[in-house]
Amino acid sequence: MSSHAPHMTRRDLLRLAGAAAAVPVLSSCAGAPPAQTAAPGTFTVYWNAGHDYQAYRKVIAEFEQANKVKVNLQKYQWPDLRTRLLADFASGTVPDVVEEPGGWVQEFAISGNARSLQDYVDRDGEAMGFPSDWQPVTVERNSYQGKVYGVQLHLTCNTLLYNKGMLSEAGLEPPTTWEEFLAAAKKLTKDGVHGVALNQDHGYIWPWMMQAGVTPFDPETGKVMTPIEDAIAALQFQADLIHKHKVAPVPVSSTDYSGPQKLFSAKRAAMILTGPWDLEPIKKTSADIDLGVAPPLKNKVQVTQAAGTSMLVPAKAARPDLSWDFIKRITALEVEQAATKETGMLMPRVSWAKLPEVQQDEAIKVFAEALPIAQDSTQEVRLTGQLGKWDERLKVVYQQVIIQNEPAADALRTFAEAAEGFLR
Repeated sequence: MSSHAPHMTRRDLLRLAGAAAAVPVLSSCAGAPPAQTAAPGTFTVYWNAGHDYQAYRKVIAEFEQANKVKVNLQKYQWPDLRTRLLADFASGTVPDVVEEPGGWVQEFAISGNARSLQDYVDRDGEAMGFPSDWQPVTVERNSYQGKVYGVQLHLTCNTLLYNKGMLSEAGLEPPTTWEEFLAAAKKLTKDGVHGVALNQDHGYIWPWMMQAGVTPFDPETGKVMTPIEDAIAALQFQADLIHKHKVAPVPVSSTDYSGPQKLFSAKRAAMILTGPWDLEPIKKTSADIDLGVAPPLKNKVQVTQAAGTSMLVPAKAARPDLSWDFIKRITALEVEQAATKETGMLMPRVSWAKLPEVQQDEAIKVFAEALPIAQDSTQEVRLTGQLGKWDERLKVVYQQVIIQNEPAADALRTFAEAAEGFLR
């Protein structure tokens, strides 16, 4: 997980989506002439560097043998992958399959650079369990105008990790509501230990907003962050943990997402709100911590944020039949099972959650049980093509309020007014 950036797909998407305007638009997705993707007999796959699993290598070997091709697996970090992909779209020489960090499927469907997979889904979907065996949120976020353009590979979410020993010593049970969370954080803050550590990355705003019942963008009304009073309260609640209640340190503004995990591993924070990408670093750096994983918190609703990676086929890919065969093979249930056993990664199939590898792992089981209540926080914004502008402005708001302690009401109302202007 790079430490964990490859799995933080929502955050990577939010940071990178502003480059969408640079994508050339094909005149017709269906009518675009295929380009030669690679040398004859070579099948090119763009993949995240953190996801080169043995389980996937086995699939690749079987795919090569079945199709008499050599797979050219090119591994990238997300920013580099995006830069390469945009250049490929411009040149017309494209890979056969692309793993993406969440959100690119719809973006490239809109621009005409992703191929609709609906014809393959209509033919093979029932046999492979798609979409019936995939969590519904994963199908929605990979569809455009009623057609499927991508298939989810991994599905992750955000929830509460806590130090069991610290909570037990304080006589606390894991909190389930915001009120309980604040009370626990106060009681746990002492002797150089903070009750909680918040992430400096503004993508972490979303579980709180959704738990407060906030709608990021309503395309019917054109309104942003509604009800605005609840959005303000949710953002102020986070800031108050730091500046008013003093139960969390001021996050350090940087590109490093691992700050809270490092504080947790160093026993300087009793709780963090994060995803499964932090499980392995905690185990490796602080095996003596008795780690607890609790379900997502509840305010008005109990909900969390969906993240994870998907696969798409470029519109100009020369061999879409082979591309689809690759996607089918690597999303099979037995492959998900092997990848989870190997790495602890969370998966999108409903049936995956019932596997012994999931049910018998205390931490993974809690995450798996949260997936059905995970929601995509920015899909409606993404479909406007303005996610880049939205994200840059939200990042400023988050830093103003969380780091600089400016009033949430002023910053968020200014943001909402601006966003309602450019999203129209």
